This record gives sequence, structure tokens and C-alpha cells, in this order.
Amino acid sequence: MNGQPLHAAFKQFPLLASLSEAEMQRLALMAERRKAPRHSFIYLADQPSDYICLLYTGAVKIGIFSDDGREIIKNIQHPYTMFGELGIAGEQSRVEFASAMSRDVDYFAIRVEDFKYLMQQNFGLSQTVMLYLGERLRRAERHWESLILKDVRTRIVEFLKESAGERGRQVGFETLVKHGLTQQDIANLVGASRQTVTAILNELKKSNLIHFNRNTILIRDMDKLN
Repeated sequence: MNGQPLHAAFKQFPLLASLSEAEMQRLALMAERRKAPRHSFIYLADQPSDYICLLYTGAVKIGIFSDDGREIIKNIQHPYTMFGELGIAGEQSRVEFASAMSRDVDYFAIRVEDFKYLMQQNFGLSQTVMLYLGERLRRAERHWESLILKDVRTRIVEFLKESAGERGRQVGFETLVKHGLTQQDIANLVGASRQTVTAILNELKKSNLIHFNRNTILIRDMDKLN
């Protein structure tokens, strides 16, 4: 792919809003477009943290494996976000894995050193990336606090509300969230068993607070979901 389509794609990333036309073109020359089939690993823990990724289409889960082999999802990335960014902060080897969750995962890989050079040339980009890293840390802290201090039902409700706030679409008084997650994925994200997640989602559905299928969740009334 030549530089022009990449240049146009990068304009859709809020993270890159401060880049000039010339810097966009330079980034296009640095980037390599890649695709990842569903369920494939984009990178694994212990691999070198030598490139960052800009997600163009699809969904990617970031997580770790426990000592007994259980998958723990730390967060889910959606289009126009960055992941694998800890190399910018000095990480030498990955501590997490990144795996494609959807059929059409399309992303751009950029060497950490190239991206850091661009940050040095553009204070706005550097500031935006630092804010992004800070928000990543705060989200991680909130996630672990939730796992320690809150019960499973509360964690599931908070997951639903957070998903609605980030990607929900208003349909009258209701909020529609397209997610593409299995109940096992939700269980891995909130730190519960799949059976428990299924039971709580069914209880919320029976109470007419939500309706769900494999790809969407419809929240009847955000104020009543608690």
C-alpha cells in the first residue's frame, strides 16, 4: 500500500490529530499495514516490545495468562486506538498478549524508535501519548480495584455501563451496544466463571433491564441498571 491511503487512514485517529500534513506523510512511510485472522495472536508476552500498533478495524483483546493457564482479559481495543504502546514507556519485553477478536482486524505496526522520533518532533503528539498512557494506567487501577472490592454482579453492570458509554448508540430511551463478545470473554474480563456471568445476564434480562444476543446488548434504561 502506498503512502496516500495510509495518510488518509491516520486522519481518523484522534491520537494523531496534532500531526501536520508532512508528519502524516512521514508516519505513513514508517508504518506497515498488517491483518490478523480471528483468534490469532498479534503478539505474545515475552516477545520484544519493539513496535506499537494502531488499530484500524476490528477488535483486539489485551490480556495475560494466569499460572494455571486461565485467560485474564485486561482491556479490549476498538478502532482508532493504540495498543502495544508500553515500549514507548521503556518496556523491553511484552508483559501482555494481544489477540484478534473479530474476523477483520486491520492494524498498522510502527517501530517504537520511529514513533518516539515523531513524538520528539511534535510536542502535541508527545503530550497526547502521555495522557493516553496515564489513562491506560488509571483504567488498569480501576479494573484491579473492581476485581478486589466489588462483587461479580456489580462488575458486570459496570462493564455494561462502560461499554454503553464508550460505544453505545441511543435508540429512543434505550442504548444499543455492539460488542461481539462471548460470555466467556465477559467472564475473563470481569474475573468470574462463565456460568456466573450467564446467570447474572439472564437475571438482568428477566428483570427487563437488558436484552442481549451474541453480538449486541440492549440496555433498556441506563438509570435503572444497577
